[in-house]
Amino acid sequence: MKRFDAIVIGTGQAGPALAARLSGAGMKVAVIERHKFGGTCVNDGCTPTKAMVASAYAARLASRSSDYGVVLQEKPRVDMKRVKARKDAIVAASSGGVEKWLRGLAGASVIRGHARFSAPRRVEVDGEVIEGEKIFIDVGGRPLVPKLDGIGGVPCLTNQSLMDVDFVPGHLIVIGGSYIGLELGQMFRRFGSRVSIVEMAPRLIAREDEDVSQAVKQMLEAEGVEVRLGAQCLSLQKEDSGVSLGVKCGEGAPRVEGTHVLLAVGRVPNTDGLGLEAAGIATDPRGYIEVDEGLRTTNPNVWALGDCNGKGAFTHTAYNDYEIVADNLLSGTARKWTDRIPVYALYTDPPLGRVGLSEKEIREKGIKALVGKRPMSRVARAVEKGETTGFLKIHVEQAAGGTPGRILGAALLGTGCDEAVHSLIDAVYARTPVGEFQRRVRIHPTVSELLPTTLESLTPIT
Repeated sequence: MKRFDAIVIGTGQAGPALAARLSGAGMKVAVIERHKFGGTCVNDGCTPTKAMVASAYAARLASRSSDYGVVLQEKPRVDMKRVKARKDAIVAASSGGVEKWLRGLAGASVIRGHARFSAPRRVEVDGEVIEGEKIFIDVGGRPLVPKLDGIGGVPCLTNQSLMDVDFVPGHLIVIGGSYIGLELGQMFRRFGSRVSIVEMAPRLIAREDEDVSQAVKQMLEAEGVEVRLGAQCLSLQKEDSGVSLGVKCGEGAPRVEGTHVLLAVGRVPNTDGLGLEAAGIATDPRGYIEVDEGLRTTNPNVWALGDCNGKGAFTHTAYNDYEIVADNLLSGTARKWTDRIPVYALYTDPPLGRVGLSEKEIREKGIKALVGKRPMSRVARAVEKGETTGFLKIHVEQAAGGTPGRILGAALLGTGCDEAVHSLIDAVYARTPVGEFQRRVRIHPTVSELLPTTLESLTPIT
């Protein structure tokens, strides 16, 4: 039996960096990967989708070229085979880079195959048994396939299988009006598909404040995306033209007919088939591995990082999991995942940058707070780019006497807002008072320069 100081199962965003750090500390490390190096982000998530979002942005810009005084001799045309080829090349380079990096680590062994626990410190990989002093699970997740009536008789796409599509669907029906569904729906609308987004909730991205949801809905509808909200009793049915989705909405036709269906209703962790019971590792009812604040499982020699622990569904939270575990083990710190502030982006165009508390969360917590808001039509950078959709919104603690205190959170919807939000991320972490934030000079013309101005007119959150 081969024995290692550490075993890393999975090569998503946390696993490779952790393997490198442990290897650099002189440990003998085994890295196990059953399929593609790089995990969801590199192969099915951020890297391929953002490469395609870039192509969709180019298509949209080309269609609006006359707005900028640029006259094209012929109507722009999307070649999906070339779009896919560009995306595939970027993915291959990223995934190949991860594999090359891991295979080049001193003291590290890369093992291909499916890992399954056979004892608290023992893992079997396709018949080979290895043992580790410490074991780290970074197996990610996969798209959820819901139990809809008729789903077995209709071919459905997920965000994974959609990455293999090299044509423009005639009419794409997207089931799910949250982050993945909105990004992909807008993308294929720009490629030339007719797109219908069907959401069971009364509004899109229900996690966000209502003004954000409404603005995103209007933005998509302005591009010709059909949005159906409050859809109940969903059922799929095969049609001669493709497929139809039965919906029970407050308004609109009872069925939506299309050529293809995309399921974008959530994700599930890849924890089944790992033999976690044999290692004494507990999971919650949804299959996520239970961890403490330091990401240690119910087995004291095993840690769970990334999507499979349910503590963050983002690449950046997975990488932060690696930093927490590595620092705690190798530097004697006491870092906790509960110390991080929620930060993320919705990569529609324009994007949404989010940090900290929303208005809804502020009300639920009973915090006295103020809000500042500014439309992107009053941001010079946005006007100059001809991209004035959205707004800047910042939430501020109301200190004694009604004066502004520290910055609590923000929702920035507009061009460049996925980048502009980062100065507010620093401010929330640093508990920066509004006055201090406003005194710092920013570059003109940018979106970020208007953040202090947004704080000049604060009103109570009621």
